[in-house]
Amino acid sequence: MTTLSIPDMTCGHCKASVESALAALGDAGTVSVDLAAKTATATGPATSARLLKALDEVGFPATVIG
Repeated sequence: MTTLSIPDMTCGHCKASVESALAALGDAGTVSVDLAAKTATATGPATSARLLKALDEVGFPATVIG
């Protein structure tokens, strides 16, 4: 499981964009996005680098927190 901090995620549209970007990877597993905490958790085998790249490509730079 990988948890990401996404500080620029501020609204429902942002949350949907993050969810879509991670889900599109196919190997992110179950994706849970918490707008209030500004985090996303992926349970699949996708590497953290792959998750970070997907978010960066849609304008949401992130860092791994767990």
